[in-house]
Amino acid sequence: MISYHLNSDMAPLYLGSTSSMLLLGISLVAVYIAGVSFYRIFLHPLRAYPGPVLWRITSIPRSYYLMTGELAFIVAEFHAKYGTAVRIAPDELIYNDPQAWKDIYSHRTAGAAEFSKHERGYNLSSHIPTSIINSDREEHSLLRRQLSHGFSDKSMREQEPIIGAYVDLLIQRLYENSKGGTAPLNMREWYNWTTFDVIGDLGFGSSFDLLRESAYHPWILLITSTIRENAIFQALNHLGLQPILGLLHSWGLMPKNDEHMALVRAKLKQRMELGVERPDIIEGLIRKQNDLHIGFEKLSVNASLILLAGSETTATLLCGATFLLLTNPDKLAKLTEEVRSAFNSDDEITLTSVGKLTYMLAVLNESLRRYPPAAAELPRKAPKGGATVIGKFVPEDTAVAVWQWPINHNPNWWKDPMTFAPERWLDDPRYKGDRLDAMQPFSVGPRNCIGRNLAYAEMRLILARIVFNFDMRLADDSRRWFDGQRVYIVWEKPMLNVYMTPAAGREKAKAG
Repeated sequence: MISYHLNSDMAPLYLGSTSSMLLLGISLVAVYIAGVSFYRIFLHPLRAYPGPVLWRITSIPRSYYLMTGELAFIVAEFHAKYGTAVRIAPDELIYNDPQAWKDIYSHRTAGAAEFSKHERGYNLSSHIPTSIINSDREEHSLLRRQLSHGFSDKSMREQEPIIGAYVDLLIQRLYENSKGGTAPLNMREWYNWTTFDVIGDLGFGSSFDLLRESAYHPWILLITSTIRENAIFQALNHLGLQPILGLLHSWGLMPKNDEHMALVRAKLKQRMELGVERPDIIEGLIRKQNDLHIGFEKLSVNASLILLAGSETTATLLCGATFLLLTNPDKLAKLTEEVRSAFNSDDEITLTSVGKLTYMLAVLNESLRRYPPAAAELPRKAPKGGATVIGKFVPEDTAVAVWQWPINHNPNWWKDPMTFAPERWLDDPRYKGDRLDAMQPFSVGPRNCIGRNLAYAEMRLILARIVFNFDMRLADDSRRWFDGQRVYIVWEKPMLNVYMTPAAGREKAKAG
């Protein structure tokens, strides 16, 4: 019998060989890291752009702060330290200059290539079809043309009874639950319930009955988890792991997203089975589905986008506006005077009539500046051959973006940027130096938000009806509502508790 074993005299040699191989491997990795670091700091095409050293070497810090929901605030600090153009990843530049909105997002001059959507910010998995938000130029034009019917002036007039009915129900429920102003209401919930019911009807042909039941639908609770999950996948995407993410998605490791999309498909199928034309947002795509060769999955992805963009963002802005008004009583008093002097009854407050409220528009604009629902980036990619942004050349394929929260609070563009001052939107001489074009909450150019007019009309109507009917007071536990909030794709909002006291004479009028 032959025995194979290490001779005691050979053991040190074997162990020494293993240690040498391990040391060699560590040395090679160290040399590689040093080489990559040296290249990205001293030789890379973006080497002239300032930024923190570690961030210029690797995307790991960027991805970490994206997952923690702190990146928008870190970006603001970087702009304060390094200037208007900062390198926050090996191949990514961020801008804090009004001109960057035009250079990156606006319509290009004849013959100039556009900055396309950057796949790292939008394409989380190859298994998810493209939508209007991340499709190429040709497909985007086709989708936008069909969706635009649902956002036209004609459609808005036809949709007014639908929207108005839900706002009526909101006001009724607030009267029923406010207990004469003795019990605080969580307005985060009420705004969410209203905007989801509205978009459910406008996008899918039926509401979620949130206002009727005065309770969250399980789907709405799921959406928050879906957004958080998407932020994590987006952070991993920035590390160059998109092929792996596609595999993870196929293995069912985006469970919240999958569950959400299953509900979208069911709701969309229910809408399509109605078999009648409605003045809603999705009608244009359904009617032309075969002509445009839009499969059911692509239709579902676009329906999901409409649901999220048309509800969560509007509710977020209304929460922000309410908090800002209640912590600035003089502004609330001015808005209350405008609304209550403009109308004699609820019936007079419509999607059209609220357009004459100039201070209301200023309040909403200032709320969009201080608390933008989409606080982060809108990533683009420099076209082939490169392009110029704020007067400096950017190499092709470089990721570029303007971050909304940082540019909205830059003291170079705004006097007292942390102050809530609707007057800056009304030609007040105190704010004559403000760069109002620095704020672009709906983006600019050919891919700006198609729902801008509907969003403004809906926000005006809801806020006007609430201010007309109620005197509001912030509960003590919500006085620091802004503090500690994190932002992923949208804000992670805490409860917003408000005492809603029926305005003098209103409760009697309602009872009558």
